[in-house]
Amino acid sequence: MDEQDEQDDRTPPAAPDPTGALARAEDADVQVEVDRIAVDGTYVRVSSIGHPGDRAFVLVAGLGIAATYYERLAPHLNENGPVHALDLPGFAGVPRFRGAVSIERYADAVEQVIRELRLEDPVLVGHSMGTQVVTEVAARNPHIRDLVLISPVVDSRARSIPKSAFRFLRSALHEPAAVRWHAVTAYALCGWHWFRKVLPRMIAFPIEDRAAEVQARTLIVRGEHDALVPRDWVRSLARVFPHAVLREVVDGAHSVMHAQADAVARLAVAHVDGRITDRGVGSLQRVRDDTTSSDLARLGAKDAWLVVKSRFIELFGMAKGDDEQLERAKSAHAVAMADGDGIPVDPHDRREVVDDVAPEVRDQHRNDQR
Repeated sequence: MDEQDEQDDRTPPAAPDPTGALARAEDADVQVEVDRIAVDGTYVRVSSIGHPGDRAFVLVAGLGIAATYYERLAPHLNENGPVHALDLPGFAGVPRFRGAVSIERYADAVEQVIRELRLEDPVLVGHSMGTQVVTEVAARNPHIRDLVLISPVVDSRARSIPKSAFRFLRSALHEPAAVRWHAVTAYALCGWHWFRKVLPRMIAFPIEDRAAEVQARTLIVRGEHDALVPRDWVRSLARVFPHAVLREVVDGAHSVMHAQADAVARLAVAHVDGRITDRGVGSLQRVRDDTTSSDLARLGAKDAWLVVKSRFIELFGMAKGDDEQLERAKSAHAVAMADGDGIPVDPHDRREVVDDVAPEVRDQHRNDQR
């Protein structure tokens, strides 16, 4: 361990602001809109929260995973601009591409979404395989100013399916139950045939080759226990980007953007605002998130029920391709999360959302207010 590493390890982890700017908002935006954007014979499902006019965040999930993985991160980014979370072809019940598939083809789809939404210089956020996709997009589009890579893959010394699978399972031991549930349901919707078709493309994609072409300021975040994304790998990857900073979230694993969403959101917003000090890519400064990683643990009984019920409604909506059902479920989840963080919700919005999903919760909320 060199002198810089020792200095980083002695640095006290920063205490997070659990709700950030969202906690200071007058009312939380809980209305989630779901749209389809046609791409290459299929479509991308886009779940959006927030209003046009500010700089947008575009969130791209990993292999086989639904945009649901970003459900805890998105609300904390929303106060800094609209947020668009993408379900890519083949994932979350979205029809697959026909023919050959590649990371480049997924990047084409993301570029089409950006054009259709008329986004000017969005902040691109990717997780796992999604980091490969957004890196490819940023390499093609030098006007993009900011890039956030969460758990970037794949370590150049472990580009084989057995090695990557073993590391992924080691990391999964440190994931909370909510993340495992999301993963199981998402992989079931993806299906083994498509997963098996895309996996080799992810394993083989040389993200470091494209990194050198990226002009965007890049924030790389890893979880402390992420065996799939070792420290030395992200250090070597960061050195290839022209402009990169590194952060590690204490106690995090591969799905750190869900389990430690508050810390990751705070880092992303600070990065976009230019408030992260660049201590060199050899530095891996650590941050801490002391909030609970479980949705249910942070909620009261009625909001916990709202989360559980909305989760199943969302799952059925993805399986059936019912976007209206997805909107209702995602909006109900946003209401519960706002309640859990003590953030006010416009009464009209609350009534409209909860009446659609769980009127029994609305009645209980009224009784509590009396």
